[in-house]
Amino acid sequence: MTETSRSEISRTVTVTGSGSAEAVPDLLTLSIGVECRRDTVGTAYSEAGKVSAAVAAALRRFGVGDPDINTTGLNVRADLVWHEGEGQKVTGYVASSVLSVRVRNVARSSETLAAAVDAGGNDVRLNGLELGFSDPAAVLAVAREAAWQDALASARQFAGLAAAELGGVVSVTQVSAASAPVPLAKIQRAMAAEAINVEAGESSVSSAVTVVWELRG
Repeated sequence: MTETSRSEISRTVTVTGSGSAEAVPDLLTLSIGVECRRDTVGTAYSEAGKVSAAVAAALRRFGVGDPDINTTGLNVRADLVWHEGEGQKVTGYVASSVLSVRVRNVARSSETLAAAVDAGGNDVRLNGLELGFSDPAAVLAVAREAAWQDALASARQFAGLAAAELGGVVSVTQVSAASAPVPLAKIQRAMAAEAINVEAGESSVSSAVTVVWELRG
């Protein structure tokens, strides 16, 4: 009896299931740059600071909180131009900074972005934007459930093909799913005179799990 019991327990089926969940993003992350070219280092640095402060103030007026506005880059450099026979010449100085901004009111993101650009004028640079979730765990939980159901359905099918019954779970391993493309905001321009509209659309989160089950009978 002991040998038979061990033989039955050693029969297993290993299945990897995958699943995904889609939801409307509720968080927009912006990268807003400021770049000022001026005749002196001091003037360039000072102007970049003023423009950056103006952009931040415009963001706050639209409800963006201080914890969601972060300076992630700061640089001052000479602006060099090559002249034949003379070499490089300094024509001015460039001061730049980068703000990483989290906009939690996605419905007003178009207005928020337009206000920031207007406040910074010609010195503003938009480096990119990403749509995501303020609580990705909630969406990931749904994707994990889908991955589990996918694995369970496959395991039941294999058990039936092997003329066996599915027993208890031996092990569960979360698999690193292939990275999906980073969800980018869709941008539409209705007319040249109008602001750019940021459309949230839907973003997908994926999950995968490998499960080992006993086979009985």
